[in-house]
Amino acid sequence: MDTALTRLVGVRHPVVQTGMGWVAGPRLVSAAANAGALGILASATMTPGRLREAIREVGSRTDAPFGVNLRADAGDAGDRVRIIVEEGVRVASFALAPSRELIAELKAAGVVVIPSVGARRHAEKVAGWGADAVIVQGGEGGGHTGEVATTVLLPQVVDAVDIPVVAAGGFHDGRGLVAALAYGAAGIAMGTRFLLTSDSKVPDAVKARYLAATVKDVTVTRAVDGLPHRMLRTELVDALERSGRTTALLRAVRRAAGFRKLSGLSRRQMVRDGLAMKHGKDLSWSQVLLAVNTPMLLRSAMVDGRTDLGVMASGQVAGVIDDLPSCAELMDRIMTEAEEVLKSLEALRAVR
Repeated sequence: MDTALTRLVGVRHPVVQTGMGWVAGPRLVSAAANAGALGILASATMTPGRLREAIREVGSRTDAPFGVNLRADAGDAGDRVRIIVEEGVRVASFALAPSRELIAELKAAGVVVIPSVGARRHAEKVAGWGADAVIVQGGEGGGHTGEVATTVLLPQVVDAVDIPVVAAGGFHDGRGLVAALAYGAAGIAMGTRFLLTSDSKVPDAVKARYLAATVKDVTVTRAVDGLPHRMLRTELVDALERSGRTTALLRAVRRAAGFRKLSGLSRRQMVRDGLAMKHGKDLSWSQVLLAVNTPMLLRSAMVDGRTDLGVMASGQVAGVIDDLPSCAELMDRIMTEAEEVLKSLEALRAVR
């Protein structure tokens, strides 16, 4: 299937595997890339040294293009940009809008820049700064999310910018791909669907929690870091929502120390990142600390399998997923179904 996305990044299928922290490691990214999708390596939970190693590991597993997801507000974002340029990574994606200067630096090095956005005005801003494409996530998407549904947000962004738009939030099959294309998107991005594959290293017990979830078991809470965060409702989420400010602060301080060790960030960098998150937002300092070390809460579940101690970011689509195919099987299924849907739509037109 030939779209503006496949031509831009050189993949076979207009599908992106998103950069999920602790989930989108070398094995999943290379499996997605080999299956014809654009695999995105999550770097926020890695030290710069580990990021370089992970990029090289992906490169040893696949010859297909892949990308790296960066936090634009991280204190060491510049170092990470230099690594992906030096290692010849094809795509840089961002969870938050990168600066005009960062986009220019990447583009000058031949890297395709694809920020993720949750509002039309953000898409217009990064497009004006030179972004090559945008991933637009509607409120159905997992992790930090907005309030506008994909079906409303996507056509707004498509009409507002002249660069390829990739749709995210609620996609898991070929029907969704065709629907996104009908709205004018150049492809779809999926996180939860790729998390729930046999190539994902997420512990089996955690995957079982996702597979057992209904759409009503996926909630949006501000209790983790003060920002809307879509995840599975668990005992920990309930406890965080019940916690007083003092309890939340103590819990945040304890986890922040662990994240500093794993991420390689200095205390000064963590404070700087926390201030960046607080700017313009009415967050308590306990929420700021929780925001900085939210990766530790994710790690507890996604790496250690401790769903009682961690959080499980999830799109609403988890409620309609009931199997664990390989990435290759998943992509074959999606593209076959998309072709069948397109044929059925063409048949409707022919009848008229």
